[in-house]
Amino acid sequence: MYFEKQVLRIPGPVPIPPSVNLAMSKPMIGHRSPEMKELINRIQPGLKNVFGTKEDVLILAASGTAALETAAVNLCQAGDEVLVAVTGAFGERFADICDTFGFQTHRLEVNWGDAVEPGQVRDMLTKHRGIKAVFFTYCETSTGVLNPIKELAETVKAHSDALVIADGVSCIGGVEANLDHWDVDLYVTGSQKAMMLPPGLSFVAASEKAWKAIESNTAPRFYLDLKKYRKKLEDRSTPFTPAVSLLFGLEEILKLMHTEGLPNIFSRHRLMRDMTRAAFKALEIPLLAGDEHASPTVTAVRPEHADAEEIRSTLSKIFNLRVAGGPKHLKGKIFRIGHLGYCTPLDVLEYIAAAEVAFKQTGAAIELGNGVRAAQELLIQATEKETK
Repeated sequence: MYFEKQVLRIPGPVPIPPSVNLAMSKPMIGHRSPEMKELINRIQPGLKNVFGTKEDVLILAASGTAALETAAVNLCQAGDEVLVAVTGAFGERFADICDTFGFQTHRLEVNWGDAVEPGQVRDMLTKHRGIKAVFFTYCETSTGVLNPIKELAETVKAHSDALVIADGVSCIGGVEANLDHWDVDLYVTGSQKAMMLPPGLSFVAASEKAWKAIESNTAPRFYLDLKKYRKKLEDRSTPFTPAVSLLFGLEEILKLMHTEGLPNIFSRHRLMRDMTRAAFKALEIPLLAGDEHASPTVTAVRPEHADAEEIRSTLSKIFNLRVAGGPKHLKGKIFRIGHLGYCTPLDVLEYIAAAEVAFKQTGAAIELGNGVRAAQELLIQATEKETK
């Protein structure tokens, strides 16, 4: 019975709010019915708010990686010169997608755990004058880094006419994403992270400049053709069968987000990040990313005197609490905690307490309670500020 309760603290999929699970259990409706048109019409205002745009937000029945591919094939074609900032595994994925479709791909390689610096982007744009599009990973899930997308987009626009594309899969919904005022031309995200839904949906928001590029792009695409989605959305429909139950859930999610308010949601995510980081610092356990660019949605922990995989295994065996491992060359060196979506400061206190036990069980020289105390103190400070 104890192990029927799994505590999921990976960077996605995330736990689902009960009211959303209930909404997704509604009876099926026809995907070409008036009810579906009404549902899509109700969803659009909330999605626009999340993406910070007046443009319609397109919904695809597809994974986050499909959204990355969608961005690439709709904006560029074989032979186009592009720049991809690689700050981790998902930046690498963006670059691999660009290579697959025959783009001239320039990689801006950044140390894993660091953020892209505007100066690095400026130098690459100065060196390669023909770049048509620049691809960034807003939150690099593999390292817990939040790249400064606003400043990076401003840099691109100041030194080129290139399009700016941002992968926001592991952060949009938990951090600000202002399409209309940040010089970003296209955002993508997925349903299973800060949007608090099961996997299966991806979202695309594009600027007017991006739409001009999409309309003029002659590269072949079918299911991922954004022109089809935009045309059908005019009639509040989709070109292909939508994930109906997930759309029921999405409507409920957007209601929950409206009730809490986006500024409060962003503040909650920053608080959970700060509590998590304060806890591990108090335990003298290193973190992969520095404070300046630490993501509000995922934290990568890099223990020096304990095996990261052993910590993960111990958390799973004792508490049925799941955290993520490190990808590629970081495997065994880090573990990653997701604090995004349906997650609160109380959940942070829970996984910090559990982590202390796991470190102690594996022989680490930590003082029990130091991490929890640091997180509690930070929470108390934040609560006192709210009540003043």
